[in-house]
Amino acid sequence: MRNIPTVTKNLLILNVLAYIASIILAQSGIDLNNILGLHFFLADNFHLWQIVTYMFMHGSFMHILMNMFMLWMFGMVMESVWGPKKFLLFYMVTGIGAGLCQELAQYANYVAEGLSNYQYVSTEMGRITMDSYLNLWTTVGASGAVYGVLLAFGLTFPNERMFIIPIPIPLKAKWIIMGSIAMELFSAMGTSNDGVAHLAHLGGMLFGYLLIRYWRKHPFSDNDFGMNRGRQFFDNMRDNWESRTNRSTGNNQGDSNNGFQWNTNHTQQTQQPESDWDYNARKKKEQEEVDRILDKIRKSGYDSLSKEEKKKLFDSSKS
Repeated sequence: MRNIPTVTKNLLILNVLAYIASIILAQSGIDLNNILGLHFFLADNFHLWQIVTYMFMHGSFMHILMNMFMLWMFGMVMESVWGPKKFLLFYMVTGIGAGLCQELAQYANYVAEGLSNYQYVSTEMGRITMDSYLNLWTTVGASGAVYGVLLAFGLTFPNERMFIIPIPIPLKAKWIIMGSIAMELFSAMGTSNDGVAHLAHLGGMLFGYLLIRYWRKHPFSDNDFGMNRGRQFFDNMRDNWESRTNRSTGNNQGDSNNGFQWNTNHTQQTQQPESDWDYNARKKKEQEEVDRILDKIRKSGYDSLSKEEKKKLFDSSKS
């Protein structure tokens, strides 16, 4: 937990606490999902604040387990890339956008079935009033926001390879994103009622895509949200692993590496001190090179970098 960025960690904690609270209160007959879940806007139990609170409620252990696993996996990367403020804004916008899309889908269903013409509905629980029936249309879960974060990861690291169970070969993130969209569309258009808000998932991805498009057209917003503070996170994990691997293979050389390192430092110490002008010029040139490499990652992914570019990026993250 120490290595999880602040916002991602707090979101995980809030979701888990809300789930535990729902289980405890259920023993006293209080349905927290019914209170904080997002109801259809024409239902009596609908409240405006539910568009936010529904994101922290879950219907089952597997529901919260899968959502929190994806939030941990992709959220900690994107928060390190964007910074806490920008990531939190993205998460909330995609979650709220997912809820709005779910409301729109429910309204389309309400109109298509002509429910406004009925006062009673026959269900598995028997014949109930239309008001009671509409109150059953409740959405819970962080899935919409999590799918938005998944989309952000795929757009930021399109060529990063990942394993998806049960597929035995690694797939690029961009293909996983496209496959997820296709599956959600197919499920949303299917006739089976699986109780999953597929349009909310697609809504989270849609709002996430629109927000990322806006940020890319207005790059000044990167500075406002501290874009440069941590977007090397994902690349540093890979480079740190490569560095440790190289060091382990280099141990066979004995103490010669230590002697070389000492000689290098000794040589540097005997050099003339660098002037402020030369120092600033060198730092500016190094930063411009790092910015060029980061732009290349955003456009083509980490795998498009050469070995020299990867080394420069790793060296800059240690300074």
